[in-house]
Amino acid sequence: MNKEEIKDLALNIMFDVTDKEAEDIENEFKTLDKMLEFFDSIDTSNVEEMVYPFDDPTSYLRQDVTSKTISQNDAMSNVAKTKQGHVVVPKVVK
Repeated sequence: MNKEEIKDLALNIMFDVTDKEAEDIENEFKTLDKMLEFFDSIDTSNVEEMVYPFDDPTSYLRQDVTSKTISQNDAMSNVAKTKQGHVVVPKVVK
């Protein structure tokens, strides 16, 4: 990405980006691109795929237990604008 593309993207998502910030982001993209090129150069053809990154199963995760719930009407009681049971917020992206 070049500086103009970054500034155009920032404008589309309603961010103000200075020239210096755009240059910094461009440099970060260049660094990231170099890292990705490095990873692409690693030969992984003889590496076995992993479904889970650890050999031992995790047993420390807690069970999800519902302790207190509120109704949808109660949840929406402080919302300024709703439509068909959903919260309506102002559009922030083009």
